[in-house]
Amino acid sequence: MASDSTSRRAQSSPQLCSLTIELHFWSRPDADFVSGEARPNALFSLPSLYHGDGMANGSEKSRAQSRRPFFSQRTGWTTQSNPLTMAVAAARSTGAELLDLSESNPTRSGLQYDAAAILRSFQHQSILNYAPDPRGLHSARAAVAAYYAELAIVADPGHIILTTGTSEAYSFLFRLLCNPGDEVLVPQPSYPLFEFLAALDDVTLRPYELVYHDGWQIDFPSLASTLTERTRAVMLVNPNNPTGSYVKPRELNQLNALCVEHGLALIADEVFFDYALAVAGDHRRSFAQNHAALTFTLSGLSKIAALPQMKAAWVVVSGPGDQTHAALERLDVIADTFLSMSTPVQLALPQLLDQRRTVVPQLLRRIASNLAELDRQLTAQHLVERLHIEGGWYATLRVPVTRSDEDLAVALVEQERVLVHPGHFYDFHRDGYLVLSLITPEEAFLEGVVRLLRFISHH
Repeated sequence: MASDSTSRRAQSSPQLCSLTIELHFWSRPDADFVSGEARPNALFSLPSLYHGDGMANGSEKSRAQSRRPFFSQRTGWTTQSNPLTMAVAAARSTGAELLDLSESNPTRSGLQYDAAAILRSFQHQSILNYAPDPRGLHSARAAVAAYYAELAIVADPGHIILTTGTSEAYSFLFRLLCNPGDEVLVPQPSYPLFEFLAALDDVTLRPYELVYHDGWQIDFPSLASTLTERTRAVMLVNPNNPTGSYVKPRELNQLNALCVEHGLALIADEVFFDYALAVAGDHRRSFAQNHAALTFTLSGLSKIAALPQMKAAWVVVSGPGDQTHAALERLDVIADTFLSMSTPVQLALPQLLDQRRTVVPQLLRRIASNLAELDRQLTAQHLVERLHIEGGWYATLRVPVTRSDEDLAVALVEQERVLVHPGHFYDFHRDGYLVLSLITPEEAFLEGVVRLLRFISHH
């Protein structure tokens, strides 16, 4: 059965912006897939998804076949468009230009890439050879280890597993750590794709709260209250998306203590780690250097080099020696079963990873510029507040609750031609939040914020 938050997002959010692609929002129906009959509160039933042609021959066998599903329950999402998707489509059908303040695709953000160097990275004679390694080619893993070395982190290439995107990395880890029905704890608010990834691997997600008191922090009583006998791991995003909060050293110590006490693993998504603002100070810590508990640190080219189309990511395994050894042995089998990252991308990865030296400074300048412009405009009014952020690509606004976040987002599209993300897209626990992308080109961002604040002040 779909959670309330999933259903709500399915009904009201325009798109699911993953680390590398955009997807429409879907939700699993509350239907009985054994009988094919929808329950009273079902989103819809799926009579067309079943074998057979009704009661063509009147036999019991035909009746049984007609009720047997073609498809698994885990893929029973609703696929109808939601109000915000329809509002965006309607606006674009008229030829109207939308100011997209939700843009998360760096390849559409006007960055200057070193195109020649990127293309040269694929002109490698070894592309014609196939010599698979479950963990990935050593040259690629060594490049990842060198990236961490620049952060003063020792990452053994032998403890790195290459994957085609962090979504695949999550799937590998869910299969490694969880039996069907086991549980993983996830922060809330945070990234919405987790529910879909977990459902496809038959893993149950249980949310714990991030709370805001002059900055975001983990609510450890909430975290402790979600623990059950089926809990297998605690997930974090560092810095979190969209709150832009890094895990603090004291929080890391508490997490390690909890995981050691309960026999849990840590899964840390650090795709935005390089995008720290000055306010982050010196407390920023990568989980790749965590050894107190079994830890899996995820990152990749999607954000570090602003190259999501390359589908190149990795997992760094760290922790107590016996646990890391056992985890790597099992990950070898999982990765060897798929061998999904292409040889050309692995051979190009050292040069592609080097593109971060070009794009990260560009994005940091744009983020700082847009953040300064946002703050400048906010000082001239008193209805909208920006919440504190330490890093990442997003800013969260707290707005007056005069309507649902969905209705506000739809009205902004229809009346101001501005697209933003409603807060419940990220599982904010109440209305009154909007999320803006700080990598939006500056001119569009400036005008979009003008229109957004004008609309809120008049409504």
